[in-house]
Amino acid sequence: MGSTHHLGAIKTGLLCGVAVLALPLAAGCSGKSAASGNAATREGTPATLDQLASRTGCTLTGQRKAQELEQGNCTNSRGRYVLVSFTSDKGMTSWMEEAKPWGGSYLVGTRWVAVSTPTTLESLKKDLGGRIMSGDSHGEMPGMNHS
Repeated sequence: MGSTHHLGAIKTGLLCGVAVLALPLAAGCSGKSAASGNAATREGTPATLDQLASRTGCTLTGQRKAQELEQGNCTNSRGRYVLVSFTSDKGMTSWMEEAKPWGGSYLVGTRWVAVSTPTTLESLKKDLGGRIMSGDSHGEMPGMNHS
């Protein structure tokens, strides 16, 4: 993923999941998508973390589970990404409100989010559906060179 974003404290129950996003993504996913059916149809239905991983051809690593969410890391030919599934719309909305100020790119579906670079998210969108959203832009600091 591009630049690292450090996430601050968040509401109780979501702290674990968001804090894990600041951790480096672990390697270990490969393979092609096992998805079948129409991505547009799937995006309207909540999906488990395992279903999201299967649709993107990923074997999850670094899985974390909290009261409101479940999260895992993936690395494959598409890139590195984090998949997050939520138990409620309210939990997902709270998570997004806390994550977006830190920047980043998100592929957002019904009670799930993928976090990665825009290029990787475009690739995942073919199998998952959803819409790509960007976090707040912070711009570059003078004298800092971001690659």
